[in-house]
Amino acid sequence: MLTARRTAAASVLALLALLAPAPSAVADGPGGSVQCPPKELDCDLTAVDPGTAPGTPVDSKPAKPGKGGRGSSAPECAIDGKAVPCSSDMGTFNHADACYWRALDPQPGPEDPLWTFATGVPATWKPGAPGKLYNVTCPGAGRELAGGTMFSASAPAAAPTIDPEVVARQAVESMRLTGPVIANPRAEGTYVVGMPFWMWATPSPTTYGPVTASATAGGVTVSATAKVTWAVWDMGDGETVTCPGPGTKYTADHGKNMSPDCGHRYRRSSTDEPDSRYAGSTTTTWSVDWTVTAGGAQTGTLTTTRETAWTARVGEVQVLNTN
Repeated sequence: MLTARRTAAASVLALLALLAPAPSAVADGPGGSVQCPPKELDCDLTAVDPGTAPGTPVDSKPAKPGKGGRGSSAPECAIDGKAVPCSSDMGTFNHADACYWRALDPQPGPEDPLWTFATGVPATWKPGAPGKLYNVTCPGAGRELAGGTMFSASAPAAAPTIDPEVVARQAVESMRLTGPVIANPRAEGTYVVGMPFWMWATPSPTTYGPVTASATAGGVTVSATAKVTWAVWDMGDGETVTCPGPGTKYTADHGKNMSPDCGHRYRRSSTDEPDSRYAGSTTTTWSVDWTVTAGGAQTGTLTTTRETAWTARVGEVQVLNTN
């Protein structure tokens, strides 16, 4: 009976040998890199912020204004390009063969036939030497026979640590936030020294919020909601004005009153400025609240900024002398 079992096991092992991975496996992507020798679970994994070189710390400062978003990084754990959890009830994901490895607990005794039938046990291995048997599960169509009981000399690598703030920033990039759309000052307008100068922008979800988006990396999903908390108007004359929102649109019934929430008075004309215009800008500061909705329970807040440039022509009132 034992001979028959050995013969059957040898047939299965021959089939498994045909399905075994290549001698080495390397995966590279913008979100990290992995290098694993065959049947070795002690692999190196580096996860970085998209667009950041490995080893470069994530910048905690607000993003530079006006930058467009980039595509999300490759998933840290994936099968056929589809993100999967890096650890589950099946075990720890191994990038070398895209299978889950879980150590048998308890390990079989030294006389257990599993040590003979398991795949990958070195001919020179003796009980007590480093190494364990693992139950290997390989999800995916046509991969049912790729798993089984296998030997590895090293322990499974821990699931990679994913920084949820990095994932939150990916969600922000997908929002395509832009600088404010300036309604006043108008490029074709001429404004008067000393008169109330009303500033306002035309709000939208991508210019003032709120806007919500999600991103996923390595089994961690983060939902983020962004909205503008204030806008700083650089008036071009050396002064700045901070406004809590997009400002109030001027209408004739306001007369010569100042804007209730976003106004200024120019003290001199723009005649001496380049092109006889003040060169101003409006920078919005966004507050982004994020929550991990899968793969954790963290929450946090980050900020980012966007900017729009504008110009204003300001002149003196000419008084006619009728004497």
